[in-house]
Amino acid sequence: MQKIEVTGGVALEGDVRISGAKNAVLPILCATLLADEPVTIGNVPHLHDVVTTTRVLAGLGAGVTHDSDGSHIVVDPRSVDSHVAPYELVRTMRASVLVLGPLVARYGAAEVSLPGGCAIGSRPVDLHIRALEALGAEIVVEHGFIKANAGRLRGGNVAFDMVSVGATENVLMAATLAHGTTVIDNAAREPEIVDLAVCLRAMGADIEGEGTSRIVVRGVERLHGAHHDVVADRIEAGTFLVAAAMTGGRVTATNARADTMDAVLAKLAEAGADIGIDGDRICVDMRGRRPRAVDIITAPHPAFPTDMQAQFMAMDCIAEGVATIDETIFENRFMHVNELMRLGAEIHIEGHRATVTGVERLSGAPVMATDLRASASLILAGLVADGETLIDRIYHLDRGYEHIERKLSGLGARIRRID
Repeated sequence: MQKIEVTGGVALEGDVRISGAKNAVLPILCATLLADEPVTIGNVPHLHDVVTTTRVLAGLGAGVTHDSDGSHIVVDPRSVDSHVAPYELVRTMRASVLVLGPLVARYGAAEVSLPGGCAIGSRPVDLHIRALEALGAEIVVEHGFIKANAGRLRGGNVAFDMVSVGATENVLMAATLAHGTTVIDNAAREPEIVDLAVCLRAMGADIEGEGTSRIVVRGVERLHGAHHDVVADRIEAGTFLVAAAMTGGRVTATNARADTMDAVLAKLAEAGADIGIDGDRICVDMRGRRPRAVDIITAPHPAFPTDMQAQFMAMDCIAEGVATIDETIFENRFMHVNELMRLGAEIHIEGHRATVTGVERLSGAPVMATDLRASASLILAGLVADGETLIDRIYHLDRGYEHIERKLSGLGARIRRID
């Protein structure tokens, strides 16, 4: 099993190119099932979750081809001959449930295995099911499968009890081919939702309101082929900029989108970083200073993203002062705390709040990653710890970060992947 070894003590310097967003490319790949012509997706990151999604599409019969460097994927849905997404594939990635809406909308039927458990907390699919039922789908859950049937879906009103990115994406995709108008209230507002809507519109969908809490979709008869480049990954960009702040360095994220990162950039400024934005370039310069502790409350976009909570906790561990971190999205998203404490962090947990007292130095030690963003937080902590930090179970990393050790090495970090 591979591990990552980090030797701390280097202030990061330089430019790092930000990849396409994991949380945008997965639903966009699923959306290609709605078309009746090939769809080309560009700026695709090299991630394990992307590989899994293309396997799901291929398993349904779609043609999937990659260019020489893998940054473009062409999906031809005309050869789809199955509406069953099996457990063997879905169990490894919860986003596989996003084929449910496109399949029932385009082909009138879908059988999608219930996703497996999630380490960071429950993500119930009942919101997805109720939303599709509001459009006329008949759905049963039996033998571990969500089984949906419909003639042509019809427009309807969907009002979510709680904000759900995945459920918003599923019903948004399904509504594009429904007869009539669908109104989605309390919709998720994340930039990845906006990017999905931009792609669907390029395919011929009639959508307005993406990025707000109300999305209106007027169903069309067909969606056609298109080319769409995936939006930059705001979480990857945030992770590298936090690394710059923690190490007292100066890092510029290129091919980035500052307009998707307001809450994160505001907190970096609060921590004492000088921030410069020039087009698709975001620079964080700490000028050798120690960061100041910053309080965090996670909440749906446009508030502070839960996917950046672990990275900011790592920064607070070596910051000047005391910070509180309130996690309001996932009930089990403090599993990295015990591992950070192995490195010498001072953290106290009470319910959904962590209180972090900054220490001047961490000490390298063997640690174990528990989920994707926890993996990143442990690498960040290793960058500022004395000696070597050895991170086990790094397969989580490859689900959401493209060549993270190579990119950090390019900024001067002493980091390597070992067997």
